[in-house]
Amino acid sequence: MMDKKALDYVNKDEAIELLQSIIKFKTVNAPGDELPLAEFISSKLDEIGVKNYVDAFEGNRGNVVGRINGTGEKEALLFNGHLDTVPPGDIEWEHGPYSAALVNNKIYGRGSADMKGGLAAMLMAIKAVKQAGWELKGDFIYTATAGEETDSIGAVKYRDEGGLDGVSAIIIGEPSSNGVNVAEKGAFWVEITTYGKTAHGAFTHKGINAITHMNALISELVSYKFKYVENTVVGHPTMNISTISGGVKTNVVPDKCSLTIDMRTVPGQVHADIVKDFEEIIEKLADEIKDFKADVKVLNDRPAVETKASDPFVKMAIETIKEEFDKDVEAKGVNFYTDASIFLPSTNLPCIFYGPGDADMAHQPNEFVSVDSYMECIQFYIAMIENYLVK
Repeated sequence: MMDKKALDYVNKDEAIELLQSIIKFKTVNAPGDELPLAEFISSKLDEIGVKNYVDAFEGNRGNVVGRINGTGEKEALLFNGHLDTVPPGDIEWEHGPYSAALVNNKIYGRGSADMKGGLAAMLMAIKAVKQAGWELKGDFIYTATAGEETDSIGAVKYRDEGGLDGVSAIIIGEPSSNGVNVAEKGAFWVEITTYGKTAHGAFTHKGINAITHMNALISELVSYKFKYVENTVVGHPTMNISTISGGVKTNVVPDKCSLTIDMRTVPGQVHADIVKDFEEIIEKLADEIKDFKADVKVLNDRPAVETKASDPFVKMAIETIKEEFDKDVEAKGVNFYTDASIFLPSTNLPCIFYGPGDADMAHQPNEFVSVDSYMECIQFYIAMIENYLVK
């Protein structure tokens, strides 16, 4: 059981107020506008006495990074979260998306679960550890990054500038219903375009219809079989033909048609191999259909990542939950991507996702996080810092 002197520094009212303040910052991506929130968090780290800096970049965007130096006996532990949110949507909210309303022990607002609850919980844990005066055997690093909801621009910048040097384990505060997630599916989005030849709609023989050619391609895609090994945590890959557009006018033969595909892949799949398969389908159709022409463009390429449940860091997290809350949990996975897709492929570091709130709340109207799960998350973070960097 953790040193209760650290937990005693956590004030529930203060924790709630902090999360409410963070939710009230409008950091919708696009455009992001994360810089004001990064500066606010920096001011909180200053108050705590944690060295930090804001890495601002164009477009009113930025990261904030805090560090508590350890004795050097161990490598660093990194806590990570993202500052941006998706838009609130067009459906009217029962409580305003930036109201941070506290109703029936729930805090409402865009980003409350995904993932400002995790950001605030990490800050409260840092404050408790700092005020308790713990001597850490390794550095503790807190990063709040820009852009995770689109291109992870902040995580990429932090990684490319050497932010992961000396790090030995990562906790990402994505909503996990206070459980331990260890794997995420990859996100692989492509656009396929078929090309034809325009002509007057009354003289179809003079044109090449890109839409009918796309129809032939779709027939091949819906029967496409991924090459993969089922993953014990995240299961099977999926494919969704998401959008299609083509043609300019009813009386014109369309000379172009494009569709987009959202694929969620599992660890072990190679995205380049999928592109090669699609190109082979196009070649096959070009042999079968006169004047068939198409190409493939990659729109989003995030690999699936996984830390094995047998990893000592995962075991530590599961044992910590048992010790602190007397709950038995199993390592699980998620179908969505996080900044782990930026951090892990080049490092192979052990990483878990643990945060307050239900992942099903992410991107939904009336998003909320319960106060109980939020406070439990703070306790877990403090305990993990102790178990990893103090003991």
